[in-house]
Amino acid sequence: MTKSALQIARAAYQPKLPKALKGAVKAVAGAATQSVADQEAIQKLFPNTYGMPLIKFEATDEVVNFPAMNVGVILSGGQAPGGHNVISGIFDGIKSLNKDSKLYGFILGPGGLVDHNYMELTSDIIDEYRNTGGFDIIGSGRTKLEKEDQFEKGLEILKQLDIKALVIIGGDDSNTNACVLAEYYAAKKCGVQVIGCPKTIDGDLKNEMIETSFGFDTACKVYSEVIGNIQRDCNSARKYWHFIKLMGRSASHIALECALQVQPNVCIVSEEVEANDMSLDDVVTYIAQVVANRAAQGNNFGTVLIPEGLIEFIPAMKRLIAELNDFLAANAEEFSQIKKSHQRDYIIRKLSPENAAIYASLPEGVARQLTLDRDPHGNVQVSLIETEKLLSEMVATKLAAWKEEGKFVGKFASQHHFFGYEGRCAAPSNYDADYCYSLGYTAASLIANGKTGYMSSVRNTTAPADQWIAGGVPITMMMNMERRHGEMKPVIQKALVKLDGAPFKAFAAQREQWAINTDYVYPGPIQYFGPTEVCDQPTKTLQLEQAK
Repeated sequence: MTKSALQIARAAYQPKLPKALKGAVKAVAGAATQSVADQEAIQKLFPNTYGMPLIKFEATDEVVNFPAMNVGVILSGGQAPGGHNVISGIFDGIKSLNKDSKLYGFILGPGGLVDHNYMELTSDIIDEYRNTGGFDIIGSGRTKLEKEDQFEKGLEILKQLDIKALVIIGGDDSNTNACVLAEYYAAKKCGVQVIGCPKTIDGDLKNEMIETSFGFDTACKVYSEVIGNIQRDCNSARKYWHFIKLMGRSASHIALECALQVQPNVCIVSEEVEANDMSLDDVVTYIAQVVANRAAQGNNFGTVLIPEGLIEFIPAMKRLIAELNDFLAANAEEFSQIKKSHQRDYIIRKLSPENAAIYASLPEGVARQLTLDRDPHGNVQVSLIETEKLLSEMVATKLAAWKEEGKFVGKFASQHHFFGYEGRCAAPSNYDADYCYSLGYTAASLIANGKTGYMSSVRNTTAPADQWIAGGVPITMMMNMERRHGEMKPVIQKALVKLDGAPFKAFAAQREQWAINTDYVYPGPIQYFGPTEVCDQPTKTLQLEQAK
């Protein structure tokens, strides 16, 4: 591997740890827990791992001799900055307990467990990946661990390698799978512990015990740097409106965090759109009015931040998509016989009047996208819709009409961007490097204390790292029942942007000023070396949520 100058210098960085994890620790059990909803149903599905207490680690003088233990690790789902440091933390944690402990990585995600594809992670390998982005040390995958034959196939290799504990690093779905696996192995008394670690750049895996999912900090800083660069260009050329779509299909945490960092003219928050029952035209009118107001001051430029999942949060669009899914599934053969040039009119004739009117209002390209590209379950792939282009086209149309009415006096030209993959494998910020290493070390302590069905938890992370609180939270505590593919399933409840929460309130208090003025902030690139106020700052979201 050819290393950059930064990678070489960064390898020497020693992540900070909570004081409680720096020596011998003891697990202090807290109150018993229950799931966030559907307690009876969740308890019935997880009788062996439900209701366990919260765990907090504290320093102790008591010396315990731990036997050598083999541990397995899986990276699951999309990449997030800091995954390599979680693995480094697990490795250093189990080695600190007994130098003869071993760590095995399963290749390309949960599929590696089922297919018996693995490698031992030695110190030489681990040292190559400390403080680096990506999941390339063992790769990741999206295989779901939910069937008994998968659990049994996994158990075969775990027994063969004498692995006593498995750490699954993933998002809400992956940790749901970890909980199901922990319950299965506990019920069968297999002697295999399962621990989860909270990962997702989307920021929607969090609750009172999980302050943030790792990777969110770094990804938002990467996106904010690039948005800041665009805003500086925007303010220099003064002739374009930049429509910028950001990752976050199920929640708008990334868009909101980036807005707090860069102060754009417009940021749409999907949860607010849904709560206010806004139509697509309402969203377009809102943006167009901001454009018109700035044009009246002679400013024909600006920035608009858009969450990836916006379309699914617009109630009327959600109803249109649901009807389209049903219609296309039932009439696929007939639809395939219709000439492409006639398909739009055909669909309009077949839909209910309300949905037909919405469909007819969509630009040609988006309308075609909604009818042609469907996933294996027969659903429209809304993530492929170029929402940034949809909105800018519809804004342009509305402004053209306003111009004829004398309500718009400026010019409107747009540029489009989508920032997604650019942030998923960035070199982790100091915050994520420290947080992830602590999560891994905490996972090792949970394993050493015989826990299973827990997620590694590190809290109080707006304080200096030695004051962070390490422990574990039962995964069942985060679960509820949701309809998935036609049947009720236990899943970890996604955390959406809270409209009564401090981050959204801070944004809402300032957005009118940002809309009319050019109040851009230019965060610049992530800094790894230098004063702590430059290098170690957590996200604005976390600072506002944790403000005492």
